[in-house]
Amino acid sequence: MAALAGERGRVLLVEDDPLLRRGMARMLTRKQFQVVEACDGEQALEALDACEVDCVLSDISMPGMGGMQLLKAVSGRDLDLPFVLVTGVPSLETAIEAVQYGAFHYLCKPFQPSELIQLVTRAVQVRRLAYLKRQALALAGLPGGLTRDLQGLQASFERVLEGFQLAFQPIVHAATGERFGYEALLRSSESSLPHPEAVLHAAERLERVHELGRFIRQRVARACESLSAADTLFVNLHPRDLADDHLLDVRSPLTALASRVVLEVTERASLAGVADLRARVERLRELGFRIAVDDLGAGYAGLTSFVVLQPDIVKIDMSLIRGVDTDSTRQKLVRSMTGVCREMGILVVAEGIETQAERDVLVELGCDLFQGYLFGRPSPLPGLERAL
Repeated sequence: MAALAGERGRVLLVEDDPLLRRGMARMLTRKQFQVVEACDGEQALEALDACEVDCVLSDISMPGMGGMQLLKAVSGRDLDLPFVLVTGVPSLETAIEAVQYGAFHYLCKPFQPSELIQLVTRAVQVRRLAYLKRQALALAGLPGGLTRDLQGLQASFERVLEGFQLAFQPIVHAATGERFGYEALLRSSESSLPHPEAVLHAAERLERVHELGRFIRQRVARACESLSAADTLFVNLHPRDLADDHLLDVRSPLTALASRVVLEVTERASLAGVADLRARVERLRELGFRIAVDDLGAGYAGLTSFVVLQPDIVKIDMSLIRGVDTDSTRQKLVRSMTGVCREMGILVVAEGIETQAERDVLVELGCDLFQGYLFGRPSPLPGLERAL
């Protein structure tokens, strides 16, 4: 780590316009930052080989290696190094890609000097905290969480695949309590990637989302041997999975079971960037899959997912379900959601139900299906280990 206690930190400034680069460097040095300058991505990588820095501040559009390519290269070297992208032509697609590759911030030109200084100061502080956290974990002999380097992340991801586990949580009919089916859930025993969100984040960083999605769907298809033919199986999809042609292939393992499978797409992630999305969703329906929107009430506020996916099922996020029996605002929201969905012919699943009181209120509010610890925790199915 370049910055020590009491120092402002060292910034790698990457900008092909010499006048703008000198101006930005002057702003930073006036505030006691050390500045290492580079005119393009290749020169920036050479600078990173020569010295440690606490923050990278890079233009997006440059000849040769641009800022986005540099971001990908830097994230492969050190996932804790804050990377700020600067652009005069902002776009939603670039911003989404920047976030996916772990950019610390997306700064639009023109900007005020105070905005730049505040942002770089914050980035160096975050870098320092990450460094101290790793020191503390090492001192305690504990796992270091998400590994900094690409090689270590690759190794952790491989261990997840080697020790892959599936758990199944029951989903029941609200009116009768009879089982409707199960949701298949990924479980990780890898200490550095301890939960599904961490595994998915690693897959994004490693550009292995499609590989992980195929692996999960193959295992889920094999696990179906342990399920009743009457059970419906809910399978989670990363939004990028919708761009994978393998998902649409009639020869893929899950397609043979399509009539029993509901593909869940989360409301927490954007569908932007998936080419031919409508056509792909229509093809999934032709194959026999049903579509669900997950995390309703906790994700994007827009209507893109509903308009494009036209879901057969929606799952109301547990943040709206917990304590619904004592919260009139939650009750009004859930009642309104279920009413609109009923008009549209969409089944509603209430997630995260833990008490009988919550269950009773949700029956009155019109939910069709229930999921939560009250009805069963995620667990392997009998005979599942032999099936896998």
